[in-house]
Amino acid sequence: MKRFLKENSLSLFFLLIFALALVGQALAGQAKFNDQQLVDGGQPVSLVEYVATSDFAVDVAENWQSEYLQFLLFILATVWLVQRGSPESKELGKEGGESDEDQLVGEHARRDSPAWATAGGLRKALISNSLGWVMGLVFALSWLAQSVAGLAAGNAERLAELRDPESWGGYVTGPEFWSRTLQNWQSEFLAVASMVALSIYLRQRGSAESKPVGSPHDATGIEG
Repeated sequence: MKRFLKENSLSLFFLLIFALALVGQALAGQAKFNDQQLVDGGQPVSLVEYVATSDFAVDVAENWQSEYLQFLLFILATVWLVQRGSPESKELGKEGGESDEDQLVGEHARRDSPAWATAGGLRKALISNSLGWVMGLVFALSWLAQSVAGLAAGNAERLAELRDPESWGGYVTGPEFWSRTLQNWQSEFLAVASMVALSIYLRQRGSAESKPVGSPHDATGIEG
C-alpha cells in the first residue's frame, strides 16, 4: 500500500482535492440555492436534492468542459508550435508528428512498449492519438451536458417569470450560454499562456514543470 501511494501520489493528491472542492461547491451552492428559494417563497432543498438539480449540473459541466478544452488545445498545439526557452515546449526543430524512431513505434518499439505501438494501421493511429481523442471526447460530452443542464435551469427561470421556454438551439446560440462559456475559456487560455511564458525565466526547484534552476533561459524542452 505504501508503495502504491508513493508511486501514484500525484494523481491521488489531485483526485482528493478535486473531491473536496466538489463537496465544497455543493455545500456553498446549496446554501445559495436555498437562500434564493426562501426569497422566492419556495422550500429549501437537501444536499442530495440540490446536487440533482440543473443549477448544480451546469456549474460543474461548465468548469469541466473549459478545463478539458484547455488540455486538448495544448496537447494539439504543442505538436506543431514551439516556444523558445519553455519547458512546456518541444525542442526547436522537432515540430510535427516526429519519426517512428523518435516515437518508438513499429520496428523501433521497445520490449516494454505498449502492444499497439508495434502494430500498424488503425491500431497504430489510435494509440498515437489516443490522448487527444479522449480529451476531446470528455470536452464534447461536458459541453453537451452544460448546454442541456443550462437549458433546463434557464427554462425553469423563464417559466417562473411566465415566459415561453427556449429551445436547445436557441439557448446554445444565445448570449447567456456564450457569456458563461467564454468567461471560463479566456481564463484557461490565459493560464496556459502564463505557464508557457513564465517558465522561460522562472524556476521551481524539483518540479517536472520547470527547467533545472541553473538552465539558461533559452533552453527549450528541458524539464527538471
